[in-house]
Amino acid sequence: MSWGTELWDQYDNLAIHTNKGIEFLDKYANFIRDRLTIETEYAAKLRRLVKNYQPKKKEEEDNEFTSWQAFRKVLNEISDLAGQREVVAESLQLQIIQGISLLSKTLREERKKCLANGTYLHQNLTTQLAALERAKRNYEKAYRDSEKAVENYKKADMDLNLSRAEVERYKNIMTAKIQQSDDAKNEYANQLQKSNNLQQQHYHELLPEVFNRLQELDEKRTRGIREFIIGAADVESSVAPIIARCLEGMVKAGESINEKEDSYKVIERYQSGFTPPGDIPFEDLSKMDTLDTSQESHYNHVQSSHLTVKGTISANKIKKRVGIFNIFGSNKNSLTADGQKEDFSDLPPNQRRKKLQAKIAELQQKIQQETAARDGLMKMKVVYEANSSLGNPMTVEGQLNESEHKLEKLKMDLKKYQGYLEKANQIPIANNSPQANRTHSMNNGHRSSRHSNGSTEDNNYDGDFQPDDAGSLSSSASPESGLGTSHTSLPGSAHGSTHENAMGEDAYYETEMEPLQPLGTCRALYPFEATSEGSIPMNEGEELQVIEIDQGDGWTRVRRINNTNGWDEGFVPTSYIECTLYA
Repeated sequence: MSWGTELWDQYDNLAIHTNKGIEFLDKYANFIRDRLTIETEYAAKLRRLVKNYQPKKKEEEDNEFTSWQAFRKVLNEISDLAGQREVVAESLQLQIIQGISLLSKTLREERKKCLANGTYLHQNLTTQLAALERAKRNYEKAYRDSEKAVENYKKADMDLNLSRAEVERYKNIMTAKIQQSDDAKNEYANQLQKSNNLQQQHYHELLPEVFNRLQELDEKRTRGIREFIIGAADVESSVAPIIARCLEGMVKAGESINEKEDSYKVIERYQSGFTPPGDIPFEDLSKMDTLDTSQESHYNHVQSSHLTVKGTISANKIKKRVGIFNIFGSNKNSLTADGQKEDFSDLPPNQRRKKLQAKIAELQQKIQQETAARDGLMKMKVVYEANSSLGNPMTVEGQLNESEHKLEKLKMDLKKYQGYLEKANQIPIANNSPQANRTHSMNNGHRSSRHSNGSTEDNNYDGDFQPDDAGSLSSSASPESGLGTSHTSLPGSAHGSTHENAMGEDAYYETEMEPLQPLGTCRALYPFEATSEGSIPMNEGEELQVIEIDQGDGWTRVRRINNTNGWDEGFVPTSYIECTLYA
């Protein structure tokens, strides 16, 4: 079945039909464009949703819970889903939209050529038929004139009154008219044959060829729509396995949530290790001679209860910054950058052990790195000594000595903290509680004076390494730490008085507070390497929280959220950062 055979007389309808077909193709292209827009917007909204629900920096410490970890995995899977929707949109644009545009352009050009050819054929046939009509009219007129001339000649030949010359004139006229009639007849016959041939060729060869070409174009358009519809479905099917894996990932994330494990982690985070307070003794007020003793016991109990609460929650507490020039601070132990004692003795037993273990692991890692650096320097020195043209071995000597010094200091710190941990493991939890320590010291009528390494006079530390007074002063009074030195860190005052110790411990507990709220944010303009205790390193462009502004000493206290112990706090040079404080 072909259009050229069956629809030989439907030229106008075919022209209209092919035009509607191309318009339908363009309509389908608009449909795909609208769908592409929806896919793009959907992907963008999914990504915005994931971004809005990403855990904040202050929530990083909660990532250890399985429910939070599962939620983060779900957010990652949603982000992957958004990526797949973007892939769908991009594939629709490249494979479908561009294909439809190219096909539509080609069909319009081919249709225009076909219709122009068909119009030309119709004009030729019309011209030939018009010529045939003229030839026919000329033949009819010449035939009528010849008939009239014959009739006039016959009348003249029968009329005896006319001369021979006049009869001969009528005969010549008749002969001329008959000749004209014959010529017109021959012309008409020729035009008729020519018209029939052209018409035969027009309706059986030329015009069917045009119609068949239009049919091919329309079938190509129809076939293209079929391929585009299937292609759009294939685009969706190509991402279906990845989407299915994303959904499987969400299911696995949900299945990974373990309520018992989360409960255990809550215990691990907040457990202090203290024993609950004992029974409150009965105070017999009838015995006036023991009134003072009872009041002192009651005071001790209130203070112990207060310290129990403070000790229980002190794992997540930090202390106020002591002024740099306040060298006569109340703290008898050197403090770390986050305001805690060096041996973490201010923390509850369980939290103290965790902090010491983390510190030991950190020191062991630093020792490994420094050992590797030292070995590299030693190899370089050997190479330089073997071939002086490569370099001067004396240039490596200074670096090697510095590395050895750092390594020795790290080993000393490691042994010191291992001693702290061993001591913390040996002390029973009940005896390590603030109630027991404070009550014991009060009952004995004095307090045990603490040295800068966290040990006491009554319970001396048996480790091999104890920082001396000068060392404690240099580490505690460094500008980076922002902490004042203790009484015992000053030369000539190895031990504080009983009154100073009592005031120091009271002031210590009074300075405990909730974690400082950030005052703003800052961005590192330059990289900074922490060179002393109390400072923290930072990379160029790193975002940090400002928790205490510069107090005139050129140092700003900042906080960095991490995934290990919640956050890192310390001091960085004010000139190295660009601060943006909250309103």
